[in-house]
Amino acid sequence: MQTFYDFKKLLTIKRYAHNTIESYAGHLIAFQKFLGMDRPLDGLDNYQVNDAISKVVPHKNLALGTQKQLIGAIKLYFKEMHNREYDFSKVYPRSKPQPLPTVLSTVEVKAILNSCVNKKHKAMLTFIYGLGLRSGELIALKITDIDKQRQQVHIKNSKNGKDRILPLPASLKPVLKAYYLEYKPKEYLFEGQNKPQYSPQSLRKVFHIACKKANIKKYVTLHSLRHAYATHLMDCGTDVRIIKELLGHTSLKTTLIYTHVTTRTMQNVASPLDFL
Repeated sequence: MQTFYDFKKLLTIKRYAHNTIESYAGHLIAFQKFLGMDRPLDGLDNYQVNDAISKVVPHKNLALGTQKQLIGAIKLYFKEMHNREYDFSKVYPRSKPQPLPTVLSTVEVKAILNSCVNKKHKAMLTFIYGLGLRSGELIALKITDIDKQRQQVHIKNSKNGKDRILPLPASLKPVLKAYYLEYKPKEYLFEGQNKPQYSPQSLRKVFHIACKKANIKKYVTLHSLRHAYATHLMDCGTDVRIIKELLGHTSLKTTLIYTHVTTRTMQNVASPLDFL
């Protein structure tokens, strides 16, 4: 297991995102446990690794995304730690069609935010929706990333190592102030109970409890708040290229998915029934 921790240190030095490092290391450790401690991963050849992957996927009932992450972790581990290139084409899953995101209405988002009595919980969920953040971006936010003079929020080293600057909405300030005065965080904007950063698991739990209190019946995840942010901006007529920059997307193609769920374009289309 020691080489996996050395692998984590290497990825840290190379400035990989914190969530990526933890995810890759977690996949490697779990995979090694599946292999057994008497079969170290770095002692297996290409065939043996592929064979083990073909067994662990059904045994653990791994989701498509998890399977891809596991293969990505193993591939990078061998490349960085052992200078070995493996062929994973035989066990790499085919991409399945991307479903359209489930979109919360503005009424539903308001109900979720208003269901939060705890000021920290409300501030976290409001930040995600109000700025369209990924959960990892919220957790990584530091107090110094909030520029009150310029009314901006600096999102640093996000997905694909990208930074971006977001406008600080006026409606977010009272929520932020109420939270800050009560909790007085020191470095990270949202601290854990006994840790400098809030945990992803706890953040997801906060969201699901808020949804239950708000009586949300749709199947949604924490990321649905980011989907809602993008869709509601599009509903208001915001240019898709601006939304792309606000979300930090590399490709406009990724942002265009919201054109399929926005009400702005669909509501303007007449039905043939209207012509009868």
